[in-house]
Amino acid sequence: MKSLTCDILQTYLDISSWDLACEFNNTDHRTDLNGVGRLIVRRGQAFTINLQLQSGAYDAQAHSLCFIVEAGPEPLEESGTRAEFCVSDSIDDTCWSAMVTSPPGDTLCVSISSAPDAAIGRYTLTLDQHGYKINLGEFVLLFNPWCPRDSVYMDDEEALKEYVLAQDGIIYMGDHNYQLPMAWDFGQFEEEILDACLRILDVNPKCQKNQAEDCSARRNPIYVTRVISAMINCNDDNGVLMGRWQEPYEGGVKPMLWRSSVGILRQWCRESCSAVRFGQCWVFAAVACSVSRALGIPCRVITNYLSAHDTNQNLVIERYVNEKGEPEKRTRDSIWNFHCWVESWMTRPDLPSGYDGWQASDPTPQEKSEGVFCCGPVSVKAIKQGELSFKYDAGFVFAEVNADVQTIMRLPDGSTRDVISPAIVGQKISTKSVGSDHREDITHLYKYPEGSDEERETFKKAEHLNKLQQHKDVGLDLTIKLGDSLRKGCDFDVFALAKNNTSKNKRCRLLLASRAVSYSGVIGGDCGYKDLLNVDLPPGGERKVPLRLNYNKYADALTQDNLIRLAALLIDYSNGDTVLSVRNVVLDNPEIKIKILGEPKEHRKLAAEITVQNPLPVPISSCCFSLEGANLTGGRTITERWTTVEPGQEAKVKVYFTPTHSGLRKLLVDFDSDKLCHVKGFRNVIIGK
Repeated sequence: MKSLTCDILQTYLDISSWDLACEFNNTDHRTDLNGVGRLIVRRGQAFTINLQLQSGAYDAQAHSLCFIVEAGPEPLEESGTRAEFCVSDSIDDTCWSAMVTSPPGDTLCVSISSAPDAAIGRYTLTLDQHGYKINLGEFVLLFNPWCPRDSVYMDDEEALKEYVLAQDGIIYMGDHNYQLPMAWDFGQFEEEILDACLRILDVNPKCQKNQAEDCSARRNPIYVTRVISAMINCNDDNGVLMGRWQEPYEGGVKPMLWRSSVGILRQWCRESCSAVRFGQCWVFAAVACSVSRALGIPCRVITNYLSAHDTNQNLVIERYVNEKGEPEKRTRDSIWNFHCWVESWMTRPDLPSGYDGWQASDPTPQEKSEGVFCCGPVSVKAIKQGELSFKYDAGFVFAEVNADVQTIMRLPDGSTRDVISPAIVGQKISTKSVGSDHREDITHLYKYPEGSDEERETFKKAEHLNKLQQHKDVGLDLTIKLGDSLRKGCDFDVFALAKNNTSKNKRCRLLLASRAVSYSGVIGGDCGYKDLLNVDLPPGGERKVPLRLNYNKYADALTQDNLIRLAALLIDYSNGDTVLSVRNVVLDNPEIKIKILGEPKEHRKLAAEITVQNPLPVPISSCCFSLEGANLTGGRTITERWTTVEPGQEAKVKVYFTPTHSGLRKLLVDFDSDKLCHVKGFRNVIIGK
C-alpha cells in the first residue's frame, strides 16, 4: 500500500507557485492598454502560463497535466462554456488545447490556446492532475479580429488599429452640405471600462432570464452586438443611457456636453446600473462603439445625413406643412438632419453567402425589434441589395437611407394640397477614414447611384413603388442660396431663387421663412420671414429674393445644434401648383486654438494653452473650458474657468495634464458660456516615450 501511494505521488508535479504572465500575454494579445494586473486574452490565440516546480521535473510519460476552463453560472461543454483538455504534443487551433514549451527545469512553461469560437467573458482556469486540482486564477476572454478562425476576423492591420485599438475618433454632425467633425474619446482601454462592458452583458434581460443560455450565446458576435444595441439605451432594461431630444435637461447632462464614453460608462457602473442622463444619437452610437471595441469587435460610428424615420414601414415619409411652408407634426414620420449608428465587422452564417463584413446596428431607441428597443445587426450589403427580409431590421435601415418623401400642405380650411418638394434621404453617409482625420464617404456601400439601373432593380426587389414613379414637373424651380459669413454672432443674407421653365408668364406668391431647428427636426423660434404676394416670372425668367437674418433675432431662438431651417414656398396663382424648397444652415462657432507647450512625453506633466475669441456683439460670461483625452487626462475631465469676455476679445487658459501612454492622441476641448455654448475643438498630440 505504501509503495502504491508513493507511485501515485510521483505522478503529480510538485508545484510551489504559478504565474499567469499577465504583462507578457496582455502585450502579445494587444490588451495591455487595459493594464497588466490581470490576464486579458483574445480567443483563438495561445497564451503562456508558468508553473514553478518545488522539486522534480516534468516528464511527459509520467505526468498527466490537464486544464479546465469554465465560464458562467452553469458551465457545460455542450454550451461552449466549459472545456477540459490535456497537454499534448502540439496546439490545436480549432479548440481548447495546451502544450509544454519549455525544456526540463524548475519552471514549466505551458502554452494554452482557446477555441476561436469560445464564449467571451470571465473564465476560471484550473489545473487537474488525476483529480488533484489547483485553481490557477481567472482571466477575461475577448473576441479576436486578428484570428482567421474568429468570426470577427479582419485581414487589414491598419483597419484593426482604427476599428479596435484606436481610443479616439471623429463623429460627423452638422448638415449634408456642411459636415462638422467632432472628436470623441472612446476610451475603451481606460480603467473600469472593460468591467463595465462585461457588466452590460451580465445585466441584460436575456442573461437575467437564463444565464447559462446567455453565456453560451456570447460565442456569437451577432448575438452580442444585438445585446449591445438594446443595452446602450434604457428603454426596456437597466441600460446605460436615457435619451432626451429637447429641453429641459435638469437632473442630467446636456447631450452636446458629452465628449467621451468613459464618464458615461463609469457613472452607469458606479450608480448600480442606473441610466445616465441624457443621450442623443451620436452619444448612443459612440458608447456602443466603445463597448464593441472593448470586447474585440471591430466597430465604427456612421453618420447618415437626411436620415428618415419611417414608423409605419411603408418606405414613405409623409411630411405635412402649413400655408407658410412650416412643418406640422401630423405623423410620427420624420427626417433627421443627421442620425448616427454603428457598423460592426463579422461573418453572417445565418444569411446566404455574400453578406459578411460590415453590419449596421443602432442603439438609439426609435422602434422596437422583437419587442425590444434595438436595431440590427443587419448586413450593409443586404441594405444595398434591397433584401428587406434579412435579419435584423433590414426594412427600417433601408428606409433610413432610401425612403421617399411626400409633402402635403394643410390649408386653414382643413383641405390639403400636394406639394412639389425634392427631398432625397440618405446623403453623404460618413465615417472617419482609417489612419487619418479625413471624412470617408461610404454612401456607395448603402445604395446605388441615384437614377441608376441598379437602383431601380433594388427598389423593385424591395417593392419600393413610390421611388419607381416619375414625380410631377410643374415647370417651376425653387432653390435656396446662402450668403457669406455664416458665423454665429453675424448678420447674414439667404436667398430664394425662383425660376420659370415654362413658355407662359407666371404670377406667384413667394414666402421665405427661417426657424431654429434641432438636428432631429424639432422646430424652434422664428428667425426671420418674408412674404411676397406678387412675383412675376416671365418665360425662362428668374427672381432672386433676399432675407436678412440678424443676430439679435436668431440668438435666443437657436438650439444647441446651431441650426436654422430655411423654407421657401412658391405658389402658382394660375393653377395652385406649389413648390417647396428646404435647406438647413449650420452656423459656425469660433475656432478653439490649442497650443502644446513643451515636448510631449509619457508620464511627464504637459501644458496646453487654449484660446477662444468671442465672436458675438455682446459680452459673454460664466466661461468654462473642459479638456479630456484617452491616455492624456486619466479618464477624467479637467476644467478651467474664465469670468467675462468682451466682444472681439479672447479667453485664454493654461491647463496641465500627464499623458500615460505614448502614441498619437487627441486632446479634446470644449468651451461653454452663458451665450456661446458647445464650442468644440481638438488637437492631435504625439506623445513620446
